[in-house]
Amino acid sequence: MQFKLFRQSDIPEKYRSNFIHLYLDIAWFGVLSGTAINFLNVYAARLGASGLQIGLLAAAGAAVNLFLAIPAGHWVSKRRTGKAVFWSSVLLRIGYLFWIPLPWLFDNQTQVWALILLTFLMAIPLTPLSVGFNALFAEAVPERYRARVAGTRNITFAVAYVLSSLLAGFLLDTVSFPQGYQVVFLTGAVGAALSSYHIRQIKPLDEETAPLTPTKADSSSQAGSPPKTSALRLDIWQTPFRAVLLGLFFFHFAQYIITPLYPIAFVRQLGLNDSNIGAGTALYYLSAMLASFQLSRIVHRLGNKRVTAFGAMGMASYPIMLAFAQTVVHYYLLSFLNGVIFALVNGSYANYMLERIPPDDRPPHLAWYTMMLNLAILSSSVLGPLLADGIGLAPALIALGILRFTAGFVLLKWG
Repeated sequence: MQFKLFRQSDIPEKYRSNFIHLYLDIAWFGVLSGTAINFLNVYAARLGASGLQIGLLAAAGAAVNLFLAIPAGHWVSKRRTGKAVFWSSVLLRIGYLFWIPLPWLFDNQTQVWALILLTFLMAIPLTPLSVGFNALFAEAVPERYRARVAGTRNITFAVAYVLSSLLAGFLLDTVSFPQGYQVVFLTGAVGAALSSYHIRQIKPLDEETAPLTPTKADSSSQAGSPPKTSALRLDIWQTPFRAVLLGLFFFHFAQYIITPLYPIAFVRQLGLNDSNIGAGTALYYLSAMLASFQLSRIVHRLGNKRVTAFGAMGMASYPIMLAFAQTVVHYYLLSFLNGVIFALVNGSYANYMLERIPPDDRPPHLAWYTMMLNLAILSSSVLGPLLADGIGLAPALIALGILRFTAGFVLLKWG
């Protein structure tokens, strides 16, 4: 069944199947995100997990991605992108099934450590999936349609996430602990399986498909240049893509360094309860959905680079204004505003990056990006709380907001 959102009569017939499966993939991923992923940390906290243990749940994936990104990129580049991405997604998502029986097998603390171990193991296939999916997207969607498809995927994800998270919240309120969480995890596992099914149906376009074997070196290449078959592909750092990698590293560093401060601000500064935070999340994704309808038009006027850079600058407004927020109404307004900015950045930065990658050499470039992303996450995760402990929460939010603005300016000027 095609929903009205997916009816695109002006799209050539040969592209429509890929686009529909990309939309349905992200819809079911939204179900997974709104249920199992969204409530994992809450479940761990209900089991009595410490702050360190919850931090390990979040950091395991980033650590594995950091060390495996380059080998994963090399592995993906030697295979058909679609099959590599599909089987990586299957191996990853089998892990969600193992969350379901944990209450039947272990006591509370053992469950926490089992979740940490499972998250760590699931991060291994997550690495080639992360590297390969952007390459598959580029192979399956012509450049002129990428902003449009990305915007529609944002809308689809937002709708699926909000509806599934509301359903999960209702289930957890009505079904006793821990059975309610088992139902939520089962729902997420079903969403994960259906997402993988639609990934399998995405077919690279003939004219976009990258060769599986490296082409012969150009006679004009410098004799001393590192070979493209080098496992580490350090030659990428000698190309203009280096500026993109450094710019996006700075952007992600400024993005994630503030994230650990938000729960502290919500609870200690604003005194929000779970209902307030849930309503704010719904407003966030509602505004992201509305903004995504205009993404293609905005990108057409400004280009992906400018939308990414201006969006990164706009993201500075959230922590700075949060530092001065005093009521739940302020929080709701900020959530709505941040959703708009998120939609613009999230729908443009990957396309900005893809525009600067040679079509026949995507996986190694994306592997280096994945490595820089996870290096940014790991290096920034403890610095934000340390800064807040040193100078106070509000001054830290303001200072890191300025850092975000600077990252956007760097992308605009040198990215």
